[in-house]
Amino acid sequence: MKKIKYIFLGLATMTAMVNAQENKINKANQNYTDYAYAPAINSYKKLVKDGYSKEEIFKNLGNANYLNANYQEATKWYEQLFQLENTSIDPEFMYRYAQTLKSLEKYTESDVWMQKFKTTKSNDQRAIKFGNNLEYLDNIEANSSRYDIKNLAINSKESDFAPSVTNEMLVFSSARDSGLTSRKLHAWNNKPFLNLYKATANEQGDFVTSSKLSKALNKKTHESSTAFTKDGATVYFTRNNSENGKFSRDENGVSRLKIYKATLAEGKWTNIQELPFNGDNYSVAHPTLNKDETKLYFASDMPGTMGESDIFTVDINADGSFGSPINLGENINTESRETFPFITSENKLYFSSDGHPGLGGLDVFVTNLENTYRPTIENIGRPINSEEDDFSFILNEETKKGFFASNRDGGKGDDDIYSFTENKALDLTCHAKIAGVIKDQETGALLANAEIMIYNSANKVVAKGITNTDGAFALEGDCAKGDYKLVASKKEYNQRNKMFATVAAKDITDMELSLEKTRKAAPIETNLVKYLGIEPIYFNFDKSLTRKEAKASIKKVLAYLREYPEVHVQVRSHTDSRGNDSYNKELSVRRAKATAAYLVSEGISEERISHKGFGETKLTNECSNAVPCTKDKHQANRRSEFIVVK
Repeated sequence: MKKIKYIFLGLATMTAMVNAQENKINKANQNYTDYAYAPAINSYKKLVKDGYSKEEIFKNLGNANYLNANYQEATKWYEQLFQLENTSIDPEFMYRYAQTLKSLEKYTESDVWMQKFKTTKSNDQRAIKFGNNLEYLDNIEANSSRYDIKNLAINSKESDFAPSVTNEMLVFSSARDSGLTSRKLHAWNNKPFLNLYKATANEQGDFVTSSKLSKALNKKTHESSTAFTKDGATVYFTRNNSENGKFSRDENGVSRLKIYKATLAEGKWTNIQELPFNGDNYSVAHPTLNKDETKLYFASDMPGTMGESDIFTVDINADGSFGSPINLGENINTESRETFPFITSENKLYFSSDGHPGLGGLDVFVTNLENTYRPTIENIGRPINSEEDDFSFILNEETKKGFFASNRDGGKGDDDIYSFTENKALDLTCHAKIAGVIKDQETGALLANAEIMIYNSANKVVAKGITNTDGAFALEGDCAKGDYKLVASKKEYNQRNKMFATVAAKDITDMELSLEKTRKAAPIETNLVKYLGIEPIYFNFDKSLTRKEAKASIKKVLAYLREYPEVHVQVRSHTDSRGNDSYNKELSVRRAKATAAYLVSEGISEERISHKGFGETKLTNECSNAVPCTKDKHQANRRSEFIVVK
């Protein structure tokens, strides 16, 4: 009985331990579900330390760190997830694992996982963009080394980011300790809430001190990402959904982001109101204005979003009202994060993304919105981009100076703001691929080293190159809709052109052009039979009429005489050595007359055609009188030649 009592006591203890662990897992899962990632990470790590290795734990640990930009830590947990047996892994984990590997500069290993992701989810825009740009690291390297960057003195140990400029004042968002905020930590990342700050450069152009922006803009919520009108009288900014300065949450307990607008009156920010396309169940953030302030661009996960967040645009009407937001589409947006847009005075869109091929984390990309047919998306390269998050890029295209934020190693805090100078701009011209082959018109042979030029409707060269050894060419031409002219030229060939049109920047890959050889008038005493590479004009034994098979060669002689009307020829005819010498002389004259008469009958002037018979005096071989020869050797001597005499 005593033994049974101990058994039940042991089972009860084990049950209590299991229940305690399950409670810990449930609590961690609840924190994760509530976006309280900081406490969730701590709880999950304790469970792993206690010996738990569960698929759900590794997934959530990886994601919680990934979403907090702790990419190296996320790598460790994703790696353990993929080492588990009998697991069904969503392709999204493959993608995120590939991204985190870049933070360790393991690009080859990252590409292996991207190939796996591409195989599993081939229609995903991220897979398509990766497959179309396998040399992305080389392209990034080519775009690199164009900036000089500098860490700002005003950075704190916390997160500083989202710079904007108004009236020579730098405005930015910061989670720095400023009294009460230090006691209010956000459960997402265990960091203080964000507020807006301002700084003015000293005489040396350095930002060394900062202070909080107006209390009217800073509430007990997150504030970030400002966009000021040129006159500085209106600001658009990002803030959590709130009521009376306090968080307002959706049905899932999440306080979404919204864009607000405020106006400056007598030095004070007033009339703060949220924009009409905000929503309580999705976020709208990071505003930026185009040059004439008729469009607002922003990031959002509103209905119609492709990924975690997309770039949208909305018209600002003359009366101050707004149109309907428009998604910028799959050329720019992917299934991941596209965020922090910025529009330059030249209508170039800079934005951050971890969906386009990059160095790791969020990278800064640029596209020219003037290229409406097919905008080119370019990674702007190092040193702006790194293996970590690089974002909130802004640029003054007149001064070529700007700011961006990054959480790279070597900074002063979590996210730091850097200033930069752009030394060289990227070429963002829209291009369409024009490809094809150049051939010899007569033989069909592919022509190497032919020069190719493409002209637009204004007769301006938009692309040029030469054909390769296979006669093929592939050029990047202007992608604007319109008519174009392809011109091909090559030494010893006549130049030729071909008109074509491009529609909606579509590639044209089946162009073909045939060139005709250039023939110069042959010099005096040239035998056109050899010059034109034709079969000799032969005669049957003791006959003066040309054979039927000679007609093809004579036609080419006729074509040449028509092409060069200044050329005069003499038909010179010959016999073999058989028969009487004087007879052969007369026979050769008859042959010459007959051939000349045929040329004249085909329209060649008599003045251009003369004839002469040589009998057997100009044999082509050794078959003279009394020399035994084959029929074929005798045949070689019974011929007519066309000799240029003028």
